[in-house]
Amino acid sequence: MIVRDRFRGLFPKYFLVLFLAVAFPIAINGSIEAWFGYRDQRARLDQLLGVQATSAAAEIHNFISDIASQLGWLVQLPWTDELDEQRRTDTLRLFRQAPAIVSLTLIDNNGLERLYVSRVGLNRIESRTDRSNDPAVIGAHARQVWFSDVSYHRGSEPYLTVALVGNRTAVGAAIAEVNLKLIWDVVSAIKVGETGLAFVLDRQGRLIAHPDISLVLRGMEERTSQPFRTIRDAIGPGAGFATSRDAQGRQVAASAAPVAGPDWTVVVAQPLSEAYAPIYAALRRTAVLLAGSTLFAGLLAYAFAHRMTEPIKLLEEGTERIGAGSFEHRISIQTGDEFQRLANSFNRMAAELALAQQHQERIAKLKRFLAPQVADLVDRAGDDSVLDGRRTDVVVVFCDLRGFTAFSAGVAPEEVMSVLSEYYEVLGRVIAQFEATLISFSGDGLMVLVNAPVAVEQPALRAVDLAIEMQKRVQGLIAGWRSRGYHVGFGVGLAGGPATVGRIGYEDRLDYTAIGSVVNLAARLCASAADREILVDAEIAASVRGKRAVQEIGNRQIKGFDEAVPVSEISFDVP
Repeated sequence: MIVRDRFRGLFPKYFLVLFLAVAFPIAINGSIEAWFGYRDQRARLDQLLGVQATSAAAEIHNFISDIASQLGWLVQLPWTDELDEQRRTDTLRLFRQAPAIVSLTLIDNNGLERLYVSRVGLNRIESRTDRSNDPAVIGAHARQVWFSDVSYHRGSEPYLTVALVGNRTAVGAAIAEVNLKLIWDVVSAIKVGETGLAFVLDRQGRLIAHPDISLVLRGMEERTSQPFRTIRDAIGPGAGFATSRDAQGRQVAASAAPVAGPDWTVVVAQPLSEAYAPIYAALRRTAVLLAGSTLFAGLLAYAFAHRMTEPIKLLEEGTERIGAGSFEHRISIQTGDEFQRLANSFNRMAAELALAQQHQERIAKLKRFLAPQVADLVDRAGDDSVLDGRRTDVVVVFCDLRGFTAFSAGVAPEEVMSVLSEYYEVLGRVIAQFEATLISFSGDGLMVLVNAPVAVEQPALRAVDLAIEMQKRVQGLIAGWRSRGYHVGFGVGLAGGPATVGRIGYEDRLDYTAIGSVVNLAARLCASAADREILVDAEIAASVRGKRAVQEIGNRQIKGFDEAVPVSEISFDVP
C-alpha cells in the first residue's frame, strides 16, 4: 500500500508551470475576487446581523408574550360581588412564575379595582376604585392586549405596562407592570465576532436594553440614547443593513428587527474593522503570493512541464490498452506524486475488471445449466458446495396442459410455439414472484421445487399459493386461446415430504434436481388433475388446512404406489 505522505502534491507542479503564463490574468482575477469577496463578506455580514437581530426580537417578543399569556389565565372567570380568594392565590402564584412582573392589578367588568398586588408597595383588596378611564383599561378594550410606552422607575429602571382583557366582558381586565431589566439576559448573550453587540430601543428611541446595564439605567437621558438612535435611524424603518458610527465614534455595521407588540427595535452592530478583517487579510496574502510566484515561475516552468508530459503519455497508452480489454497490462510510473497514485489505481482497476470478467463468465455458465436461483445461491456462497446432495423436506409442484398433444397435432408449429411462449412467460413470472426454483420443463410440463436449495418459511403454504396463482394466470391465457379455437386445460399437482436434492449430471452439464417418492407422487397427482384442478397429498392438505380452502376427495390409486393415496383439492376463484 502506498503511503500518501511520501508524495509531493500535483497542485504545486501545475501552479508553478502555469503561473508565468497566467500571472497577469491572475492579478486581474485577484482584483475581481477581492471585490466580490468584499461583496460576499458584506452579504454574509448582513445575513448574520439580520439573523441575530431577528432572533433577539423573537426572544424579546416571546418574553413579553409569555407574560401576556400568563395574565390571560386571570381573566377567564366572571366577577361576583364576594371576595375572590382564588384570584388572589392565582396572582401570587403568577408572581412566583414571572419575576419580571412588579405589580398586578385586576379590574372587574364595571371598571372597578378589585385586587392590587405589588412587590414594592402595599397590596390593596377590594378597593373598588374606578379605573374605567385608565389608559391601560381603555387600550386593552380597544386592542385586547395593550402595551404602554416605556417609563423609568426612579429615573433609571425601565418599566413597561401590559394590560389585557378577556374574551368576555364579564371577566374584566388585568394590568401588570413589568421590569425590563430582565431583557438584559437576552441582549447580553448575543455576540457578533469579538466586540459586536445588541441593544433595544423603544418607539421614542430611548435605550431600554444593552449589555452595559449602566447605560440602560441612564437610558432616558438624551445624550445616552442619541448615538444608538442614530444607528437605528441610519438603518431606516424596515429591517436591513447599514453603516453608522457608535458612541465611541467607530464605524459599525448594523441591522435591525422590530419587536411586535410594544413597537420596539432590536439593533445588532459590529465594528467594520472587525467585520472586514478577513477581507483585508486575504488581500495581503494574495499580494504576497503574486509577488513571490512571479519571481520563480519562469525558472521552474520548463523542468516541470517536461516531467508532467511523460507520465500523461504513459497513462494515455495504458488506459487505451486496458479499455481494449488487455486487463493484464500494467502502467509503470515512478514519479512519487498523484500520477503514480493514478497509475496504481488504474492497475488495481484492471485487476478487478479481470476478476469481474471471470466471475461474470462463471455465473453466465452456471445460469446456462442451472436454475437462476441456484446459480445466484452458488454466487453468494462463493463455491458450489451448496449444490452437494443432501436430504431435506421439500414441496414438489408439477403442472402441465390438458389436451396439449391433440392441440399441437392440429395446428401449425409456429402457433404451437407462440402458445408455449405465452404459457412459459406467465409461469416464469409467477415462479420468480414466489421465489421458487424451476427444476426442469419438458414440452408443456414444468417441475418446480419449493424450500430447496433456498429455504423459505411455510413452504407448503407458499407452494399452494404458487399453484393458485399459476391456475389464475394460465386460465386467463386459456380463455384467450379458446376464443381462437384452441381447446386445452391446465392441471397442477403438489406433494410434500423428504427428498434428496442436489446436482446431478457430468462435468459439462449439471442439473439441480430432487429425487424421492415425493417427486413421483407430485407428478402422478398432476397427471390425475383435470382442468382447473390443484391436487395435493395429505401432508400439504394438513399444512394449509384452515389457511386455504381444502376439499378432501378421497383415496386414489396412484401408479407406482401399492396403496391408495389420500388426495385433496385446493379450491380457488378464477376471475
